[in-house]
Amino acid sequence: MFPVMIGTIVIAGFVGYASERTGFTRNGVLQSIIICIGGAFLAYFLRLMFGIGFGSPGVNAIVSSIGALIIVPTHWRRRK
Repeated sequence: MFPVMIGTIVIAGFVGYASERTGFTRNGVLQSIIICIGGAFLAYFLRLMFGIGFGSPGVNAIVSSIGALIIVPTHWRRRK
């Protein structure tokens, strides 16, 4: 259980860094990594408590990190 949690954090960090470097987001590297780790933790604990997930823990980490990057910044962005 502990190695899965560490792997989830590492994968989420890579997704956050890669999304910022490729131009997918414009939040800043540290902010994107924090958003991805938060989304991956949420998915990890949902899978742990309720069994809800996409299959393997790695796929859960990737999908939840990308989902968090899409939802969180657009939710807090001001509408013009």
